[in-house]
Amino acid sequence: MGKLYNFFVVDDDPIAVKLMESFLVTKGHRLSASYPNQNIVDEIVEEKPDCVLLDIMMPGIDGIEILRRLRAKPELNSIKVVIVSGKSYEFDRRRAFSLGADGYFIKPVDPRKFVSDLEKIVEDKIRLTFWGVHGTLPVPGKKYIRYGGNTSCLTLEFPRGIFFIFDAGTGIKVLSDHLMAQKILYSQSKIFISHPHWDHINALPFFAPLYIQGNEFEILGPMQGDKTMRELISGQMEGVYFPINLKEFSARVYFRDLREEAFEIDNIKIKSLLLNHPGYCLGYRIEYKDRKICYVTDNEIYPKTSKFHNEDYYQKFTDFIFSADALIIDCTYTDKEYEKKMCWGHSALKQVVDIAAFSKVKNLYLYHHDPEHTDDDIDIKVRDAEIMLTEKSSQTKCLAPKEGQVFEV
Repeated sequence: MGKLYNFFVVDDDPIAVKLMESFLVTKGHRLSASYPNQNIVDEIVEEKPDCVLLDIMMPGIDGIEILRRLRAKPELNSIKVVIVSGKSYEFDRRRAFSLGADGYFIKPVDPRKFVSDLEKIVEDKIRLTFWGVHGTLPVPGKKYIRYGGNTSCLTLEFPRGIFFIFDAGTGIKVLSDHLMAQKILYSQSKIFISHPHWDHINALPFFAPLYIQGNEFEILGPMQGDKTMRELISGQMEGVYFPINLKEFSARVYFRDLREEAFEIDNIKIKSLLLNHPGYCLGYRIEYKDRKICYVTDNEIYPKTSKFHNEDYYQKFTDFIFSADALIIDCTYTDKEYEKKMCWGHSALKQVVDIAAFSKVKNLYLYHHDPEHTDDDIDIKVRDAEIMLTEKSSQTKCLAPKEGQVFEV
């Protein structure tokens, strides 16, 4: 059993309170309840809960006003506040988040995941999961068992239920199997494509949740010339290459063309950067509260001694990744291999380590390995990176994630 928490619910419906109590107490948590009143904030201060659950439509004082009063007291900022309401309107959900809510549940709540979702909100961790770590093409066989042989795909799951997927290499099929086994719908999901080279999009048609009615996905990525992201994805699903097309998607699927820009999704800040790779390729920086995660695959960092080195781009890139809690970065080649593969659009180990240490990155994740790199080869890359970081007296930690491995940020 994990850590147990103290919840405080404000709701004028005794049946709703009893239901939430049964869900939470069964899992070992403690729950106190109160009827809405003008002194409710004082009651909450006295109780000192980990999380407050608020209905919206209540007599005397509504949940939004209670939320506003709680967030007006800086000493209460550590308390998580979650709306549990029958109001399913997007306007109300966005207003709650803009006022500082940490979550929004629509009644009737799903008993299968209500408690686990609340626990995630209280713990306030981002779950970073890797589903494919190789580049170029998938590699089966006994030499690729520990790290896995699938191509690029990872996910970020945020406490309030928002779900980001990065790239759709063959790893997205493993993710698909995992999500389908959960038997739940996904309505706040985004698929970020770095660029449309095969190892980043060719397994998207095998992502089963796209064919499930009730799911909702937005696919975001860079245009290529005059071709939109929608056209790029539909192009690989034409009859010549694939037996079905986009019209077979039963989920609601939207497309958004991105450039080098900055925007927000439910108070999560996203910034994109054009990378040094053939065609239009984007890296993504995700900022959630005080944490920063950078996904930078398919990017060539030229040695400073190279005639191709561009100091302006180097500075722009270091600013982009500076002090990241997690940097997931292209490390396709060893230093020796790179001598023969310069200008192929991928980076070597030394350049990756140098820029991560210089940018004071906290955790460096080596990613997008050459398909010829076996488990043992990746082990050597990590060992060599650790030696280099030690020689620099750097605080940066380095590792190579494995398929299915989960990290909390």
